[in-house]
Amino acid sequence: MGNIIKKLDKYILRQLVSTVLFSIIGLCVLFVVVHLLENLDGFLDRKTPPKLIALFYLNYLPEIIKLITPIAMLLSSLFTMGRFSQQNELTAMKAGGMSLYRIMLPVLLFGIVLSAGQFYFDGWVVPRANRFKAEFERKYMGKGRVETSLYNVYVRDTPTRNLIIRFYDDQSKTGSGFTLEEYSSEQIPRILKRIDAGNFSYDTVKNVWQLGNVFEHRFQTDFQARPEVRISPISNLSINTTPRMLMQFQRNTSELTFPELKEYIDASERGGKDVRQQRIAFWGEYALPWANFIVMLFGVPISGGQRKAGLALEITMAMVIAFVYVASIRIGQTLGLAGDVPPMLAAAAPHLLFFLLGCVNIVRART
Repeated sequence: MGNIIKKLDKYILRQLVSTVLFSIIGLCVLFVVVHLLENLDGFLDRKTPPKLIALFYLNYLPEIIKLITPIAMLLSSLFTMGRFSQQNELTAMKAGGMSLYRIMLPVLLFGIVLSAGQFYFDGWVVPRANRFKAEFERKYMGKGRVETSLYNVYVRDTPTRNLIIRFYDDQSKTGSGFTLEEYSSEQIPRILKRIDAGNFSYDTVKNVWQLGNVFEHRFQTDFQARPEVRISPISNLSINTTPRMLMQFQRNTSELTFPELKEYIDASERGGKDVRQQRIAFWGEYALPWANFIVMLFGVPISGGQRKAGLALEITMAMVIAFVYVASIRIGQTLGLAGDVPPMLAAAAPHLLFFLLGCVNIVRART
């Protein structure tokens, strides 16, 4: 009996995985064809080589897969369980002593494994692909410019330290016009010291800024005495801001991996910006992969619970569920911005709500 159940588990998984792959490939092809038709004239006008176009769409696929996988999982669970029901395979499994909950077990386990894998996929693979895609669009599609140099950058390195850079080139890691200002406190800021450097570079081995033509200004807290100005022997300076952080401010957040995005938000917060919206979106990206598992809590019982709804009605129900799910995520983020709810809770609340509703849906299913 145990061997039969194992074979049935493999059979269910094989049918589900093949349907998921077919759904993802079909939706990806649809997205790529539509995008290619919209941008074909631009590719031809710039005489973009076909090899580069193929490489562009290869890096476009991860973003598409990230967006469509929950929908593919929902539809695949509907089609797989619906096919079992229509061909009386589901009835035969139940007659053999397997409940609907036991039949769903390999399906739900697959959803958990896929969600865990997509967490890495969304957080590291997709941003790197988006980075290449953005650079391609700037170079071959006329969307923006490739920036390797920064001008007039203002960064709050710590709550009491400001960094101002007139020019910086990321390729050579050098620049000119470096100013560091230190203040007494965040609440009552009074300037204590300012360091000016005519030129500078970044030592990637020691992870320090190397300064040239340095002047250091020291100020008295009562502002009555004249500031002390002297040529400082400072040559190396260790601060929080690094070249990577400087360039991250110029990128779209979709091009940043999860660790880079957190670093970017932390740096923006140090600069005095309100980053509540960014933090909610950040935790929302963390929670999004688990939608692959949550939607299956709805898809499997709809088709496998012996409800004679019909395929068309089941697909309609699935689309309604997906629409309400996405809408609840947007509503949750909006309410999180308006209230005092912690950003993590505001981002996770819609997913937790649908997880509970999915569990209720499974309990109510006819086994």
